[in-house]
Amino acid sequence: MLTVLRGGHIVDPATKQDTIGDVWFEDGRIVAPPAHNKGDVEIDVSGHVVMAGAIDIHSHIAGGNVNTARLLLPELHRAVRARLVGTPLSTAKWSTYETGRLYAQMGFTTVVEPAMAPHHALQTHLELNDVPIIDKGALTVLGNDDFLLRMMRQGASEGAINDYVALTVSNTHSLGLKCINPGGCESFKENMRAFGLDDVVPFYGVTSRQIFQLLQKSTQAVGVPHPLHLHMNNLGIAGNIDTALQTIDAAEGLPLHLAHVQFYAYGLEGKHGFSSASARFAEKINANPNVSVDVGQVMFSDTVTISSDVLKQFNSLSGAIPKKGAIFDGDANGGGVVPYAYKISNYYNAIQWAAGLELFLLIQNPEQVYFTTDHPNGGPFTAYPDLFALLMSADLRAQMMARLPADVLEHTTLPSISREYTLYEIAQMSRSGAAKLFGFKDRGQLGVGAIADIAVYKPSKDIAAMFRRAAYVFKDGERVVRDGNVTHYTRGKTLHISPAYDKNIHQRLDAYYAELYGLPRTIFNVSEAALPKENAFAEVACRN
Repeated sequence: MLTVLRGGHIVDPATKQDTIGDVWFEDGRIVAPPAHNKGDVEIDVSGHVVMAGAIDIHSHIAGGNVNTARLLLPELHRAVRARLVGTPLSTAKWSTYETGRLYAQMGFTTVVEPAMAPHHALQTHLELNDVPIIDKGALTVLGNDDFLLRMMRQGASEGAINDYVALTVSNTHSLGLKCINPGGCESFKENMRAFGLDDVVPFYGVTSRQIFQLLQKSTQAVGVPHPLHLHMNNLGIAGNIDTALQTIDAAEGLPLHLAHVQFYAYGLEGKHGFSSASARFAEKINANPNVSVDVGQVMFSDTVTISSDVLKQFNSLSGAIPKKGAIFDGDANGGGVVPYAYKISNYYNAIQWAAGLELFLLIQNPEQVYFTTDHPNGGPFTAYPDLFALLMSADLRAQMMARLPADVLEHTTLPSISREYTLYEIAQMSRSGAAKLFGFKDRGQLGVGAIADIAVYKPSKDIAAMFRRAAYVFKDGERVVRDGNVTHYTRGKTLHISPAYDKNIHQRLDAYYAELYGLPRTIFNVSEAALPKENAFAEVACRN
């Protein structure tokens, strides 16, 4: 059925459109206007903003840590809202169904889970397969696993390591590679409670720098479109700006994505020994176009921190609000769940809030910085509309700053920044740039041939309200949202890549698994036949 959205304000950086026009789509794809200029279905969207469906590049929505958080904090489920009429009984509150619904009503159509443990990949995919409407993807975690560290200790060739990386990404059906506190999580098992870029992993004799540089090069060598997605050392520690700047230098010009960088933008100034160093960080990022970042913006709210950085999470247990938590010191990274409340009256939380906004506003290229809250670590993804409003309104930021502790403004440059994001820049950050980052050719844009993932917003003085409840959302050409409410549940795909590798790596891994686990290597592979819903996956092309 040929459908046309008439007379909307099209904001589409991928096709360089920022103008009034029509968008045509048929059979799930954007099409060129027909000569007769008449559609089977015509929808008047004049006075509305029309964008491609948004892409969230980093949001923890599936996997063991997410489920542990659900079990640890049932009170947060009860506090959210009553179960909607018509949703399955097994999917109330912050469940897979709610995840898909909440994203869709904000105009998001693709979301990436950034931390999938290889041995827990099937569980992650079972959850992703159950999330409705949106397309999903995941990043596979390596960098603290025994097999890789053994290879490094033994001086294995780059080719062998490349084969291991490609096989792991392929067998877990992911979009690329994530590295979390490289070497630090393994060192935690040897009772180390701090781990820096050049510290040595006990027993293996390799440094964090060596691990991430090796994986960074391997990611490029096997043709993964997304650069290595790096969770750096020393997350959340005062003065960790030095670690962040040294890590960028260590990238040596190769593509690298740094995750939730607000948590590394801290200096040591002031009586509290804690200040924003975002101006220095942003200057470094602006000078290194090979580096992209997502911010991990703190939003004032009750939330829960979940991470495979078990060292960091163990050190955070004493600050849990409420006083409970869970630490899993298991295979490779393990994981930790620690609840927390960000309060506007708290000096440290206020510095974190300001530091994140500084990064957004001081990094010059909107396609080099992404809007995450590191859901749920800095705040829930449902806070994105409020974040967009802060970026687009200096007045709103000023109102918020007036509520901060007085000494906070002495240790941040935020009061001096007048920049306001435009709709075009919001679309660069959340659509076209995000698509480029993952090598998506078919989304994040409204060009002919793209998937008909479309979000339509009604402009309002209340920017957050505008982005919280889209007027229309179309997924693969089907209308799934109207007036901020999901009207139709569709089944999205899980996106993945299939990098090539030398099959000789199978023999080496078979021997390793037989010795260490007494199990065949293939027991941890993700088979599409294991998922309850058919045709779950869609492949994204590699660079090579």
